[in-house]
Parts: sequence; C-alpha cells; structure tokens
Amino acid sequence: MPLGRLRPSPLVEQAAQRLRDQIAGGAWPVGTKLPGETTLARELGVGRSTVREALRALAGAGLVQARQGAGVFVIATEPDEDWPARLRRASVADVYEIRTMLEVRAAELAAERRTAADLTALDRALAARDEAFAGPAVEAFIDADIALHTAVIAAAHNPVLADLFAGFVPVLRDGLLDLVTLVDVRESDTAHGRDAHAALVEAIRAGDPAAAGRIIETELHLTLAGLLQGR
Repeated sequence: MPLGRLRPSPLVEQAAQRLRDQIAGGAWPVGTKLPGETTLARELGVGRSTVREALRALAGAGLVQARQGAGVFVIATEPDEDWPARLRRASVADVYEIRTMLEVRAAELAAERRTAADLTALDRALAARDEAFAGPAVEAFIDADIALHTAVIAAAHNPVLADLFAGFVPVLRDGLLDLVTLVDVRESDTAHGRDAHAALVEAIRAGDPAAAGRIIETELHLTLAGLLQGR
C-alpha cells in the first residue's frame, strides 16, 4: 500500500499519523525494520527532518525503537495507553484491589504522621459526609465520601501516594455512582458507613496504625462486594 503524499498542514503530525496507520494496518509487522528516512521522506513528499520528528513521536508512543547502527524497528502495533485510559479500561475488582493497598497503607501512615491541621480537616470532611448523606443529591454524597478518603491520604504526607490516589478518583467516582444507582444506599445501609468512617478518624487521631488500616480495609472490602453484587 503506497504511503501517498501529504497535504499542506502540520506535516510532522500528518507524517506520524500516516506511519501509525501503516503499522496498525499490518504493512510493517512487529519486528520489521522501517524503510530509511530518505525513502520515507520521498514517499511522503516531505523532508527528512519531518520524518525524523515523526519517528520520534512514534517512539514516544511505544510503537517503534531506533537501534544504533541497525535502523528503526516496529515494536508494537498499538500506542501505549496513558494511566487514566488504563484505569478506565480496568475492571472494578482490579481497581479496588489497588485502591485497598494504597488506602490501607495511607491510613497507617496517617495515624503515624497526622498533624493538628490534618485532624481538623478529617473532622470537617466527616461532618460534610454526614451532611451530604442527609441531603437529596447522591452525587454530593459520593463526592463528600471521596473527599474524606482524600483527607486521609493527605494526612499520610506522601506526595507520590497522593498523586496515585488522585489518578484513581474519576474511576472510583464512576464505580460508586454505579453502586448507588443499583442499590438504594439509604435503605440498605441506614448508617451509610458512618460508624466505620468515624472509627477510622478516631484511630488516626489516637495514633493507632493497626486499627486505622484494619478499619479501612474492612470498609473497602464491603464496598467492593456491593459493586460486584450490583454488576
């Protein structure tokens, strides 16, 4: 299949897309060496510098790899997924397994590292969660619940952990919205997990890592069970 000459417009992007299409279409299977820059430039009707930049873009996407003295080879037919896309494609069980790992350790660290400001933030988040549950808006309750868990993460004082959890939040929110859509939370759990969340805050206040980790692990397992039952 001939590559075809490009139309005037952002040439690097066009060249990268044309080459990506060829790879995805099987013109160059995995392990195949691409034609040289001169050949590609001639077929695409662009300069070698444009081809070079296009190949760099493909390498950044994980599709090709330059090998010193050998050329450029196809190493994948689909670009690497970014983290948010990978999370959206993951099963709810997979997401919650990782969430549990993160939050259990975060709760333990929070119990060890919490400051007076952290405890104030946790108390406010717990009160906001109670208030949101009493209101009519389900989404407001979900957001308040996530905000409380985020406050626990923040009290762990580990920025990498906080960034990882932030990446999970959109997927967690969707999963929890699914749960409350399928299950009448007010009927199935009149306490809406209030006792467990209050106990978590108190364990952190008391500086008890073991209790904090145990409480959050139990609560997340119950939530996961509800999600899986609903599905």
